[in-house]
Amino acid sequence: MALPVVRILRVLLAAFFIAGGIYHFWNPQPYLSMMPPWLPWPTTMNLIAGAAEIAGGAGVLIPALRRAAAWGLIALLVAVFPANLQVALHGWPGMHLATWVLWARLPFQIVFIAWVWIACLKSPHRDGIGNVAHDSSRR
Repeated sequence: MALPVVRILRVLLAAFFIAGGIYHFWNPQPYLSMMPPWLPWPTTMNLIAGAAEIAGGAGVLIPALRRAAAWGLIALLVAVFPANLQVALHGWPGMHLATWVLWARLPFQIVFIAWVWIACLKSPHRDGIGNVAHDSSRR
């Protein structure tokens, strides 16, 4: 993928996660209503998720932190899947969405993980393990 496209994807990714993270603090109720009842400390979990989204979003913009931020965001996307499944199975209190919409949200976790991977981990300027690839022909 061309480098300018990757940069655009990265900036959009950062904006998406930073805005989502801020929203955890600004309006926590939608997130709290998604929490499975078996999770302890829903308010604390919401605050941790919001802070992680903000930190991860900011981190993808900082080259030295990008890989760690990307892996952290992928872990976060996996960690919040039970909340999305909870919504699909039991509805989203306070939201009036069709059941098919609630189920259609689930595959987007894979889309978001792919977005993180493409924008941050699969760069044309990195080898397969994340090291910056050096082209000795370019001097």
